[in-house]
Amino acid sequence: MYIGVTLLPARNTVVADQEYDEMMARYFADMEKQSSKRLTEAADLIAKFTALAASKGVILSAESFEYIQTTGIVAKAQGIARTLLGPIWTERDGLLPFNEIASRFPPRPHYEGYFAGPDFILMAHPYYRRGMHPVNNWAPRFIDLFWRFDGPGIEKYIALDEDRVRIDVDRLGYVEADTWYGAPFDEDIRNLKPGIVKLRPPLDLESRHVSFFFADAYCLDIKWSESDGIKSFQALEMKTEDIQIEVGGQHYFPARYLHAEFDLAANCFRHFDGAIQLFTEEEYFQRRDSDFNITMKNPAHIKAGRARPSRSMAR
Repeated sequence: MYIGVTLLPARNTVVADQEYDEMMARYFADMEKQSSKRLTEAADLIAKFTALAASKGVILSAESFEYIQTTGIVAKAQGIARTLLGPIWTERDGLLPFNEIASRFPPRPHYEGYFAGPDFILMAHPYYRRGMHPVNNWAPRFIDLFWRFDGPGIEKYIALDEDRVRIDVDRLGYVEADTWYGAPFDEDIRNLKPGIVKLRPPLDLESRHVSFFFADAYCLDIKWSESDGIKSFQALEMKTEDIQIEVGGQHYFPARYLHAEFDLAANCFRHFDGAIQLFTEEEYFQRRDSDFNITMKNPAHIKAGRARPSRSMAR
Protein backbone atom coordinates (compact mmCIF):
# COMPACT_ATOMS: atom_id res chain seq x y z
CA MET A 1 0.00 0.00 0.00
CA TYR A 2 2.81 2.41 0.88
CA ILE A 3 4.54 1.76 -2.47
CA GLY A 4 1.28 2.28 -4.40
CA VAL A 5 0.65 5.60 -2.70
CA THR A 6 4.08 6.94 -3.52
CA LEU A 7 4.35 5.71 -7.10
CA LEU A 8 1.00 6.97 -8.40
CA PRO A 9 1.71 10.71 -7.88
CA ALA A 10 5.18 10.22 -9.33
CA ARG A 11 3.74 8.66 -12.49
CA ASN A 12 1.12 11.39 -12.79
CA THR A 13 3.84 13.99 -12.39
CA VAL A 14 5.84 12.43 -15.24
CA VAL A 15 2.77 12.39 -17.50
CA ALA A 16 1.96 16.01 -16.62
CA ASP A 17 5.55 17.04 -17.34
CA GLN A 18 5.46 15.26 -20.71
CA GLU A 19 2.17 16.92 -21.65
CA TYR A 20 3.53 20.31 -20.61
CA ASP A 21 6.73 19.81 -22.63
CA GLU A 22 4.72 18.74 -25.68
CA MET A 23 2.40 21.75 -25.32
CA MET A 24 5.36 24.14 -25.08
CA ALA A 25 7.04 22.50 -28.10
CA ARG A 26 3.87 23.05 -30.16
CA TYR A 27 3.67 26.63 -28.92
CA PHE A 28 7.25 27.48 -29.89
CA ALA A 29 6.84 25.79 -33.28
CA ASP A 30 3.72 27.88 -33.91
CA MET A 31 5.54 31.06 -32.84
CA GLU A 32 8.39 30.26 -35.24
CA LYS A 33 5.93 29.70 -38.09
CA GLN A 34 4.12 32.95 -37.32
CA SER A 35 7.43 34.86 -37.14
CA SER A 36 8.62 33.52 -40.51
CA LYS A 37 5.29 34.44 -42.13
CA ARG A 38 5.32 37.97 -40.69
CA LEU A 39 8.90 38.66 -41.80
CA THR A 40 8.12 37.46 -45.32
CA GLU A 41 5.10 39.76 -45.51
CA ALA A 42 7.25 42.69 -44.35
CA ALA A 43 10.03 42.20 -46.92
CA ASP A 44 9.57 45.68 -48.44
CA LEU A 45 9.51 47.34 -45.02
CA ILE A 46 12.69 45.49 -44.01
CA ALA A 47 14.46 46.47 -47.23
CA LYS A 48 13.51 50.13 -46.75
CA PHE A 49 14.76 50.19 -43.17
CA THR A 50 17.97 48.35 -44.10
CA ALA A 51 18.75 51.17 -46.54
CA LEU A 52 17.94 53.81 -43.91
CA ALA A 53 20.18 52.15 -41.33
CA ALA A 54 23.03 51.86 -43.87
CA SER A 55 22.82 55.62 -44.48
CA LYS A 56 23.52 56.06 -40.75
CA GLY A 57 26.42 53.62 -40.77
CA VAL A 58 24.53 50.59 -39.39
CA ILE A 59 24.88 47.51 -41.60
CA LEU A 60 22.05 44.97 -41.27
CA SER A 61 21.44 41.52 -42.77
CA ALA A 62 18.40 39.26 -42.92
CA GLU A 63 19.46 37.76 -39.58
CA SER A 64 19.26 41.21 -38.00
CA PHE A 65 15.45 41.15 -38.05
CA GLU A 66 13.09 39.29 -35.76
CA TYR A 67 9.35 39.22 -35.23
CA ILE A 68 8.25 39.09 -31.58
CA GLN A 69 4.56 38.68 -30.82
CA THR A 70 4.62 41.05 -27.84
CA THR A 71 6.64 43.73 -29.63
CA GLY A 72 6.57 43.55 -33.42
CA ILE A 73 9.37 43.50 -36.02
CA VAL A 74 12.66 44.56 -34.48
CA ALA A 75 16.03 45.32 -36.06
CA LYS A 76 19.00 44.18 -33.97
CA ALA A 77 22.53 45.63 -34.02
CA GLN A 78 24.92 46.78 -31.32
CA GLY A 79 24.20 50.40 -30.42
CA ILE A 80 21.58 50.86 -33.16
CA ALA A 81 19.18 52.89 -31.01
CA ARG A 82 21.76 55.47 -29.94
CA THR A 83 23.12 55.74 -33.47
CA LEU A 84 19.68 56.43 -34.94
CA LEU A 85 18.74 58.73 -32.08
CA GLY A 86 21.76 60.93 -32.69
CA PRO A 87 23.79 63.06 -30.25
CA ILE A 88 22.19 63.40 -26.83
CA TRP A 89 23.38 64.27 -23.35
CA THR A 90 23.88 61.18 -21.19
CA GLU A 91 23.37 61.08 -17.43
CA ARG A 92 25.23 58.71 -15.12
CA ASP A 93 24.63 54.96 -15.57
CA GLY A 94 23.74 55.60 -19.22
CA LEU A 95 20.37 57.21 -18.48
CA LEU A 96 18.95 59.58 -21.09
CA PRO A 97 16.68 62.61 -20.59
CA PHE A 98 13.11 61.50 -21.25
CA ASN A 99 11.86 64.89 -22.46
CA GLU A 100 14.73 65.31 -24.92
CA ILE A 101 13.97 61.96 -26.53
CA ALA A 102 10.24 62.76 -26.52
CA SER A 103 10.89 66.05 -28.34
CA ARG A 104 12.38 64.08 -31.24
CA PHE A 105 10.19 60.95 -31.04
CA PRO A 106 6.86 61.90 -29.43
CA PRO A 107 5.32 59.19 -27.24
CA ARG A 108 1.88 58.15 -28.43
CA PRO A 109 -1.14 58.18 -26.11
CA HIS A 110 -1.74 54.75 -24.52
CA TYR A 111 1.50 53.49 -26.10
CA GLU A 112 3.79 53.39 -23.10
CA GLY A 113 7.35 52.18 -23.37
CA TYR A 114 7.88 53.47 -26.91
CA PHE A 115 9.15 56.64 -28.60
CA ALA A 116 7.67 56.64 -32.10
CA GLY A 117 9.29 58.17 -35.18
CA PRO A 118 8.21 57.97 -38.83
CA ASP A 119 10.59 55.10 -39.67
CA PHE A 120 11.32 53.32 -36.39
CA ILE A 121 10.39 53.20 -32.71
CA LEU A 122 12.79 53.45 -29.79
CA MET A 123 11.96 51.16 -26.87
CA ALA A 124 12.60 51.24 -23.12
CA HIS A 125 15.30 48.92 -21.78
CA PRO A 126 14.55 45.15 -21.63
CA TYR A 127 15.00 45.21 -17.85
CA TYR A 128 11.53 46.77 -17.68
CA ARG A 129 10.03 43.65 -19.27
CA ARG A 130 8.66 40.57 -17.53
CA GLY A 131 11.50 38.43 -16.27
CA MET A 132 13.86 41.12 -17.65
CA HIS A 133 13.72 39.17 -20.91
CA PRO A 134 13.69 41.03 -24.26
CA VAL A 135 10.89 38.92 -25.81
CA ASN A 136 8.36 39.63 -23.04
CA ASN A 137 5.91 42.47 -22.69
CA TRP A 138 6.34 45.22 -20.08
CA ALA A 139 6.15 44.10 -16.48
CA PRO A 140 3.17 45.75 -14.76
CA ARG A 141 2.75 48.58 -14.06
CA PHE A 142 5.87 50.68 -13.92
CA ILE A 143 6.24 51.69 -17.56
CA ASP A 144 2.71 53.02 -18.03
CA LEU A 145 2.85 54.97 -14.77
CA PHE A 146 6.32 56.39 -15.49
CA TRP A 147 5.31 57.42 -19.02
CA ARG A 148 2.37 59.43 -17.65
CA PHE A 149 4.17 60.90 -14.65
CA ASP A 150 4.71 64.61 -15.14
CA GLY A 151 4.50 67.94 -13.37
CA PRO A 152 6.29 71.24 -12.72
CA GLY A 153 10.00 70.80 -12.03
CA ILE A 154 10.00 67.11 -12.91
CA GLU A 155 13.01 65.76 -14.80
CA LYS A 156 12.78 62.12 -15.93
CA TYR A 157 15.57 59.86 -17.13
CA ILE A 158 15.20 56.50 -18.86
CA ALA A 159 17.40 53.68 -20.15
CA LEU A 160 16.77 52.61 -23.74
CA ASP A 161 16.93 49.26 -25.48
CA GLU A 162 20.17 50.29 -27.17
CA ASP A 163 20.63 47.24 -29.41
CA ARG A 164 17.10 46.98 -30.84
CA VAL A 165 14.55 49.25 -32.54
CA ARG A 166 11.08 48.40 -33.75
CA ILE A 167 10.34 49.09 -37.43
CA ASP A 168 6.61 48.30 -37.93
CA VAL A 169 5.58 51.72 -36.69
CA ASP A 170 1.87 51.39 -37.52
CA ARG A 171 1.22 48.12 -35.68
CA LEU A 172 -0.93 48.26 -32.56
CA GLY A 173 0.51 47.54 -29.14
CA TYR A 174 0.18 44.38 -27.04
CA VAL A 175 -1.60 44.86 -23.71
CA GLU A 176 -1.34 42.81 -20.52
CA ALA A 177 -2.41 43.68 -16.99
CA ASP A 178 -2.04 42.21 -13.53
CA THR A 179 -0.95 43.34 -10.10
CA TRP A 180 0.33 42.28 -6.69
CA TYR A 181 -1.89 42.37 -3.63
CA GLY A 182 -0.27 43.00 -0.28
CA ALA A 183 -0.24 45.39 2.65
CA PRO A 184 -3.03 48.00 3.03
CA PHE A 185 -2.39 51.05 0.87
CA ASP A 186 -3.75 54.59 0.99
CA GLU A 187 -3.46 57.06 -1.87
CA ASP A 188 -2.87 59.73 0.77
CA ILE A 189 0.76 58.89 1.52
CA ARG A 190 0.58 60.74 4.85
CA ASN A 191 -1.78 58.06 6.19
CA LEU A 192 0.58 55.14 5.54
CA LYS A 193 2.21 53.71 8.65
CA PRO A 194 5.91 52.75 8.79
CA GLY A 195 6.53 49.03 8.48
CA ILE A 196 7.88 46.13 6.46
CA VAL A 197 5.98 43.64 4.30
CA LYS A 198 7.27 40.53 2.51
CA LEU A 199 5.10 38.96 -0.21
CA ARG A 200 5.65 35.54 -1.78
CA PRO A 201 3.77 33.37 -4.28
CA PRO A 202 1.99 30.39 -2.69
CA LEU A 203 4.64 27.90 -1.60
CA ASP A 204 2.73 24.88 -2.93
CA LEU A 205 2.89 26.08 -6.57
CA GLU A 206 5.14 24.25 -9.00
CA SER A 207 8.03 26.27 -10.39
CA ARG A 208 6.50 26.47 -13.88
CA HIS A 209 3.32 27.95 -12.40
CA VAL A 210 5.35 30.50 -10.43
CA SER A 211 7.05 31.37 -13.71
CA PHE A 212 3.78 31.72 -15.61
CA PHE A 213 1.61 33.50 -13.04
CA PHE A 214 4.22 35.48 -11.10
CA ALA A 215 6.91 36.11 -13.76
CA ASP A 216 9.45 34.06 -11.77
CA ALA A 217 9.12 36.31 -8.71
CA TYR A 218 10.53 34.77 -5.52
CA CYS A 219 9.45 37.61 -3.25
CA LEU A 220 8.52 41.28 -3.09
CA ASP A 221 9.81 43.27 -0.11
CA ILE A 222 8.24 46.64 0.78
CA LYS A 223 9.28 49.11 3.45
CA TRP A 224 7.84 52.47 4.55
CA SER A 225 9.81 54.57 7.05
CA GLU A 226 9.65 58.15 8.33
CA SER A 227 12.24 60.62 9.61
CA ASP A 228 12.45 64.42 9.88
CA GLY A 229 9.27 65.04 7.94
CA ILE A 230 10.22 62.71 5.08
CA LYS A 231 8.44 59.42 4.45
CA SER A 232 10.62 56.95 2.53
CA PHE A 233 9.51 54.00 0.40
CA GLN A 234 11.58 51.03 -0.74
CA ALA A 235 10.58 47.99 -2.80
CA LEU A 236 12.73 45.06 -3.89
CA GLU A 237 11.49 42.29 -6.20
CA MET A 238 13.74 39.22 -6.28
CA LYS A 239 13.39 36.47 -8.89
CA THR A 240 13.75 32.71 -8.48
CA GLU A 241 17.26 31.31 -8.65
CA ASP A 242 16.76 30.24 -12.28
CA ILE A 243 16.78 33.90 -13.41
CA GLN A 244 20.33 35.13 -13.96
CA ILE A 245 21.94 37.69 -16.24
CA GLU A 246 25.50 38.13 -17.46
CA VAL A 247 27.30 41.44 -16.98
CA GLY A 248 30.95 41.85 -17.88
CA GLY A 249 31.44 38.11 -18.15
CA GLN A 250 30.02 37.48 -14.65
CA HIS A 251 26.65 35.94 -13.77
CA TYR A 252 24.39 37.75 -11.33
CA PHE A 253 20.92 37.39 -9.83
CA PRO A 254 18.96 40.54 -10.84
CA ALA A 255 16.42 42.25 -8.58
CA ARG A 256 14.25 45.30 -9.28
CA TYR A 257 14.61 48.06 -6.68
CA LEU A 258 12.56 51.25 -6.21
CA HIS A 259 13.18 54.13 -3.79
CA ALA A 260 11.08 57.24 -3.19
CA GLU A 261 10.91 60.10 -0.68
CA PHE A 262 7.69 61.93 0.20
CA ASP A 263 7.82 65.41 1.75
CA LEU A 264 5.03 65.46 4.33
CA ALA A 265 4.97 69.26 4.65
CA ALA A 266 4.84 69.86 0.89
CA ASN A 267 2.51 66.86 0.40
CA CYS A 268 4.41 65.60 -2.65
CA PHE A 269 7.18 63.24 -3.66
CA ARG A 270 10.54 65.00 -3.81
CA HIS A 271 12.54 62.05 -5.17
CA PHE A 272 12.04 58.79 -7.04
CA ASP A 273 14.52 56.42 -8.65
CA GLY A 274 14.82 52.81 -9.70
CA ALA A 275 17.65 50.36 -10.25
CA ILE A 276 18.42 46.78 -11.10
CA GLN A 277 20.41 45.38 -8.20
CA LEU A 278 22.87 42.63 -9.13
CA PHE A 279 23.51 40.02 -6.44
CA THR A 280 26.29 37.47 -6.41
CA GLU A 281 25.19 33.92 -5.61
CA GLU A 282 26.19 34.25 -1.95
CA GLU A 283 24.47 37.62 -1.60
CA TYR A 284 21.34 36.33 -3.33
CA PHE A 285 20.77 33.38 -0.99
CA GLN A 286 21.51 35.54 2.06
CA ARG A 287 19.05 38.26 1.03
CA ARG A 288 16.03 36.56 -0.54
CA ASP A 289 14.60 35.08 2.67
CA SER A 290 15.40 38.20 4.69
CA ASP A 291 13.90 41.70 4.51
CA PHE A 292 15.05 45.31 4.53
CA ASN A 293 16.17 44.99 8.15
CA ILE A 294 19.02 42.68 7.10
CA THR A 295 21.37 45.61 6.54
CA MET A 296 20.84 46.64 10.17
CA LYS A 297 21.02 43.17 11.70
CA ASN A 298 23.71 41.59 9.52
CA PRO A 299 27.29 42.83 9.96
CA ALA A 300 27.92 41.88 6.31
CA HIS A 301 25.59 44.73 5.23
CA ILE A 302 24.51 43.09 1.98
CA LYS A 303 24.50 45.71 -0.77
CA ALA A 304 24.28 44.49 -4.33
CA GLY A 305 25.79 46.13 -7.37
CA ARG A 306 23.34 48.04 -9.53
CA ALA A 307 22.50 49.20 -13.02
CA ARG A 308 20.01 52.07 -12.95
CA PRO A 309 17.33 51.95 -15.69
CA SER A 310 15.31 55.04 -14.73
CA ARG A 311 14.98 58.07 -12.51
CA SER A 312 12.83 61.11 -12.02
CA MET A 313 13.47 64.14 -9.85
CA ALA A 314 11.82 67.38 -8.91
CA ARG A 315 14.24 70.29 -8.99
